[in-house]
Amino acid sequence: MGYIVKPLVTEKMTAITEKLNRFGFIVRPEANKLEIKKEVENLYNVTVVDVNTMRYAGKNKSRYTKSGLICGRTNAYKKAIVTLKEGDTIDFYSNI
Repeated sequence: MGYIVKPLVTEKMTAITEKLNRFGFIVRPEANKLEIKKEVENLYNVTVVDVNTMRYAGKNKSRYTKSGLICGRTNAYKKAIVTLKEGDTIDFYSNI
């Protein structure tokens, strides 16, 4: 277990959630669709209809500051978009 790293809460993902009942998660790179489906169903007590996954490569970033040029790299990650059964929903803000 432990394939889900964190839920994905962005403006774009919130719009997709409201329109299509799909929720986004950042998952570990070795997780497959069946493992993601099983973990979401166990954690949130919902029925998962479909799982789509995407892998993102890390990118080189640089910026100019007062002390000079700073170079770095963003992390690579895997994203999962989970479609739930009609009527099911996940509330990420319930324990705030």
